[in-house]
Amino acid sequence: MTDRPDLAALIASRICHDLISPIGAIGNGVELLTMEPGGQRPEIALISESVTNANARIRFFRISFGAASGDQRIARSEVLSVLTDLTRGGRVSYAWTSASDLSRREVRLVFLLLQCLESALPYGGKVSVTWGETGWQVLAEAPRLKADPALWEVLTEPRAPAGIGANQVHFALVPDELARQGRGLITEIGETTIRLTF
Repeated sequence: MTDRPDLAALIASRICHDLISPIGAIGNGVELLTMEPGGQRPEIALISESVTNANARIRFFRISFGAASGDQRIARSEVLSVLTDLTRGGRVSYAWTSASDLSRREVRLVFLLLQCLESALPYGGKVSVTWGETGWQVLAEAPRLKADPALWEVLTEPRAPAGIGANQVHFALVPDELARQGRGLITEIGETTIRLTF
């Protein structure tokens, strides 16, 4: 008997796939408008920035929530491209150090954890991701953190709390992904730093 497909991941993949094309078309249209005389207007720049940010978020969500088989790979250059585009539209900056060819499942787990960290960095901050022989380390640094203890407990608990919202779903997905990969997560939360190791 084969494993049942992950329907939620397939739905996420489908939504991201169907949205990326029209957003790309809008971006192309904005680019054409900027070539017209007087096309470098503030409203055009705002639309262009929004399209770039939406495109980055969809690519980020596709990796985070989309379907990924156990042997699927992703290039470091693609990961860096997504994170660079995200940084342009947000208050959080990312530094990524890893091998050039990565397991898509591992990157999926890191991206889910990055969303958890974003939730704790509402005022901005820096996140560094490092892959080495001993595994992954993700370090967030900020002058002020807002880490809800109940949410962070979800990362090591086998079940999600009933009251978890759509803007917190990444917390609920981490334990399943850790179990799928046979990994344990070490979480260290300080006053200005959060360190995640797996």
